Amino acid sequence: MNPKQKKWTLFGAAAIALGTVAGAGFLYARERRSEKPDYALLDSDGDFELRDYPPLLAVETRVAGKREEALSAGSGVLADYIFAKSRPGQTIEMTAPVLSDRPDAGGWRTRFLMPAIWTRDTLPEAPRDVTIVEIPARRIAATRFTGTAGARTLAAEEAALRRWISDGDLIVQGPAEHAFYNSPIVPGPLRRNEILIPVA
Repeated sequence: MNPKQKKWTLFGAAAIALGTVAGAGFLYARERRSEKPDYALLDSDGDFELRDYPPLLAVETRVAGKREEALSAGSGVLADYIFAKSRPGQTIEMTAPVLSDRPDAGGWRTRFLMPAIWTRDTLPEAPRDVTIVEIPARRIAATRFTGTAGARTLAAEEAALRRWISDGDLIVQGPAEHAFYNSPIVPGPLRRNEILIPVA
């Protein structure tokens, strides 16, 4: 590679890097403005919280396989629904967080919460691989953390939350959920993640 070619290669790489950073920054700012569900904060202890959530409307899909691949595939299915790619009609605004759990052997479940302006009756009809669900009001024990949510991190955060639940004499009412507030393109230190466990 001659000096001129090397110069343009470096220039192109720098331009791509700057574009990626700018895109991630724009996406991060937009996601911070995304609608998020309201809740009543009952207790706060460092990174741990006890919350009461009202009933929520969501769409969900299930995908078999490894967690990360299932989350990516499930998010794609739900994105096609809200952005009107898999059905006619208007688009639906993206909210946060994206929820992921594995309630049984039926694969990983991915959920998108619906904006408050929508009801079950006004939501567009869902395709066969998407289900509209009403999540009942519930009490949630939560822990928040930043960074890349790999399997080890998720397991460690869940274990810490379960210890906090046990110490608080709370009773687990269902499987743990992973809550992701940011897209994978957002740098790890800026990502907000949570583990949510329904309790009584």
